Amino acid sequence: MEVYLIRHTEAIVDKDVCYGQSDLVLKTPFIEEFNRIINQVKVEQPQIYSSPLSRCSILANYFHQDNKCHNHIKYDDRLKELNFGQWELKKWDEIEPRLLNEWMNDFVNHTVPGGESFIQLYLRINDFIETTLLKEQRKRQAIIITHAGVIRCFLCRKQNIPLKDAFSLQVNYGSVLKIRFDKQKYFP
Repeated sequence: MEVYLIRHTEAIVDKDVCYGQSDLVLKTPFIEEFNRIINQVKVEQPQIYSSPLSRCSILANYFHQDNKCHNHIKYDDRLKELNFGQWELKKWDEIEPRLLNEWMNDFVNHTVPGGESFIQLYLRINDFIETTLLKEQRKRQAIIITHAGVIRCFLCRKQNIPLKDAFSLQVNYGSVLKIRFDKQKYFP
């Protein structure tokens, strides 16, 4: 199965702010970027999956209209970005240094206060792949509009990259990655 992983376009947020599941507004104008993305993905009647956060759902709706899809967009909470809990929308330098250092030293296993660890994100993405993507999409193409952390989880699984190295994978705003998925088990 061909899967197109698409990261949302740039949101309006300062570079020094921690965010994950906060629902941010897209930086405008974005229609030109949307058209550039759509031109990279030429498929007929794909199933579109999207994070329900507006920075993804706006692009998903645009794709749906452009492709004149008969399939409904499937919004899935598992496709949301890492939950930064109490750190959401705080400046990185406002987070208690001890807690930030603990997380940075082992972000894979260390849970953000009120949020989740990277392994928890990976496990929910793996659950999406196993219970939804591979079961529903045996022969079709899929478009997944989501976030950088989620895309890194897909790539770690596909390329058997240790989760501790996930942030070495560059995932730019508006990037489109095409991968093939078949029924295999992967572990972090």
